[in-house]
Amino acid sequence: MIYKRNSALCISALLTVGSLSLAGCGSQEGGANAAASPTLPQVRVLEVTAKPVSLFTELPGRTSPYLIAEVRPQVNGIIKARQFQEGSKVKAGMSLYQIDPSTYQAEYASAKAMLEKAQASLTSATIRNDRFQELAKQNAVSQQERDDAFATLKLAQADVAASKAALQSAQINLTYTRVTAPISGQIGRSNITAGALVQQGQTNPLTTIHQLDPIYVDLTQSTTELLQLKRDLESGVLKSAGKDAATVTLKLEDGSDYAQTGKLQFSDVTVDQNTGTVTLRAVFPNPDQQLLPGMYVRASLEEGVREASILVPQKAIMRDATGEPSAFVLTAENKVEKRSVKTARAIGDQWLIAEGLQAGDRLIVDGIQKVRPGEEAEIISDTENK
Repeated sequence: MIYKRNSALCISALLTVGSLSLAGCGSQEGGANAAASPTLPQVRVLEVTAKPVSLFTELPGRTSPYLIAEVRPQVNGIIKARQFQEGSKVKAGMSLYQIDPSTYQAEYASAKAMLEKAQASLTSATIRNDRFQELAKQNAVSQQERDDAFATLKLAQADVAASKAALQSAQINLTYTRVTAPISGQIGRSNITAGALVQQGQTNPLTTIHQLDPIYVDLTQSTTELLQLKRDLESGVLKSAGKDAATVTLKLEDGSDYAQTGKLQFSDVTVDQNTGTVTLRAVFPNPDQQLLPGMYVRASLEEGVREASILVPQKAIMRDATGEPSAFVLTAENKVEKRSVKTARAIGDQWLIAEGLQAGDRLIVDGIQKVRPGEEAEIISDTENK
């Protein structure tokens, strides 16, 4: 019995030692495998390309009427009636106000009568002069009488001319009692009512008319941007978009796009000393009068084409504590290299690179947080990255 027990204990001990030995071997083999296969950081890269890019400038601006006419009376009198609806569209020549014409009708009638009187005197003087000229040929009248008859004729002719001018002036004043629209457009509110006394050349207008189709958009651009644009065009960095390509698009105050496209008309030749800006003026069709005077808008206009431009996603550009931009690229040996770059401007969700990257560079766009300069990295395809 004692022998059997001792045998059983020996067998159990041997089995335990064997199990521990096998476990130890398995642990050593797993550790060796882990140490033998280190993992590289995985990144997605974008091959940098250079291509022509049309550059656009976004500028703030305000709308202003194409034409403005302040309606003022040209004769004195009492307003008898207002003949338009406030806020409506009016046509050039349409009657807006009627000034009491009684006084001017009387003046016109008087001037007309004076003209008729002068014409009658002219007829008499003409007959007398013709008679004296014939008598002078027969020496039936003196030279003095002949000269007096001729002078009387000339005086009568002058009276007729003066009377015609007076009649024309009276006719003009009578016409001015009907105040008409000088331009077509949208008329504003009336500043006077029927029964009001108005005077020629008064300071306050009776009303104002704005022509809104087409409409102007006045834009402001800093002189710094203007000078840089001129330098880029002169150096050949930018190629002009062409005279016929100077089109302008608008965004309204609510961020929506304006459907019509405008044309750049002129650039101001003076600089505002207070703001250091110049004014650019564009003209836009406004058939539905969606644009009203004084509206704030943002305009986008093509300034030129930059050849061999490099655009990269904004997420691929990092900035340090000082704000300096940089990027990570992979070398031919798949090692990470840090590049200092210079950005020119943002175009949508991309940066336009001025310096630091070249066509053919492999720019790291995903996995930037996993890599360090000088280390190797593994490139994954778009499918694997997804």
